[in-house]
Amino acid sequence: MNANSPLSLPRTVALVGLMGAGKSAIGRRLAQRLGLPFVDADDEIERAAGCSISEFFERFGETEFRNGERRVIARLLEGDPHVLSTGGGAYIDPETRALMRDKALTVWLRADLDVLFDRVKKRTHRPLLRQGDPREILRRLMDQRYPIYAEADLVVESTAQPADRTTDQVIEALRRHLSPQSAGAAA
Repeated sequence: MNANSPLSLPRTVALVGLMGAGKSAIGRRLAQRLGLPFVDADDEIERAAGCSISEFFERFGETEFRNGERRVIARLLEGDPHVLSTGGGAYIDPETRALMRDKALTVWLRADLDVLFDRVKKRTHRPLLRQGDPREILRRLMDQRYPIYAEADLVVESTAQPADRTTDQVIEALRRHLSPQSAGAAA
């Protein structure tokens, strides 16, 4: 498989990582480049719930949100391969993580604190960031979640570089990951 040959993905590519890591921005570009549909799990959750994620959190709390999120992601993973952008906490839930590891190729978009903070500081729709100092909340979430995100199949650095460059890096990582499987299948 050379750098110009099209990638054949056997299953959905699920992007995981903290808010601001670029899951939606990279996901849209990745889907376009791979010729696959793009699905944002948060959009699907809002559609299923009939309200915004912020409203859902306020009405029912995080536990109920995670239960609904798991059901929506399970449904999405039953479909044809696509690029799936997940919410920052989706992969943290053990049952959702198991589903994603079983039915998708998971890619952690890892970003440092400065990059994350710069991307989310002006956004008001993040329920978890409204509970105190956003920078400190991001730092705490990084401490809690990065060891779990590290279980993803692939890790790609999401830096302040243009999103197209990060998309190239995701494609390169997918190509490297899938290459031994293709070579083994041909042998």
